[in-house]
Amino acid sequence: MTTSSTLPAAPLLEVKGVTLQYKTREHLVTATYRVDFRIYKSDRFVILGPSGCGKSTLLKAVGGYMKPVEGTMSLNGEIISKPGSDRVFVFQEFDQLLPWKTILQNVMFALTSSGKLRGKAAADKAMQYIEKVKLTKFADSFPHMLSGGMKQRVAIARGMAMEPEVLLMDEPFAALDALTRRKMQEDLLQLWDDTHFTVLFVTHSIPEAVLIGNRVLLLSPHPGRVKAELNSDGTDNVGADGKKLSERIHDMLFSDQIEEEVTRHV
Repeated sequence: MTTSSTLPAAPLLEVKGVTLQYKTREHLVTATYRVDFRIYKSDRFVILGPSGCGKSTLLKAVGGYMKPVEGTMSLNGEIISKPGSDRVFVFQEFDQLLPWKTILQNVMFALTSSGKLRGKAAADKAMQYIEKVKLTKFADSFPHMLSGGMKQRVAIARGMAMEPEVLLMDEPFAALDALTRRKMQEDLLQLWDDTHFTVLFVTHSIPEAVLIGNRVLLLSPHPGRVKAELNSDGTDNVGADGKKLSERIHDMLFSDQIEEEVTRHV
């Protein structure tokens, strides 16, 4: 007999059979085709795939900025139909901060403009998350005084200060140099250790996916279809098949392309 304690928790975010399309001047583009996945509270869920597989389009749909032409997306059992403060974005661009506001004011702005908090309560909450990303000394600085990595920390602090159900991160470290990128990845994991927030993270980097995600969803090339979902412990250890996790992921993502190339040239 199964007891209630062994039953799986209900998913926080559920995507069922989602097909997404958008129009260009010349074409109707199918970005994803019948994609399914579930995200649970405190997951570090990574969507991984090559450019053009619909990763960022999926993130926009989860954010409520476009509707599926097929399938459903729900958060806490409610269909996602519009943007909301329960889903907050962190993008890869450095210029997502308001240049005329200090770091403290930038983080506060998200709270005050959404109506979540005002005055001292907003300032206190903003400082709480500025401290978490280790930028307390720079609270009164302006964005132009910070490095790219520091600006991204501010963007993460601003998103987390909203205390969303899901933090949506669209290749947030892609524009950073290799050393800064690695440091930001480690900082993000440390921040997760402190707060266990739920994150939906998009990347095209296999090493980043292995490090960041506890669960990794692999999408095929355009249009994006689910190829596999894998668990990761943050390491790239050799498995029972004699291959590292990154090697298995590479094979899963690109084996079809290799077969197509071989067929084309035979």
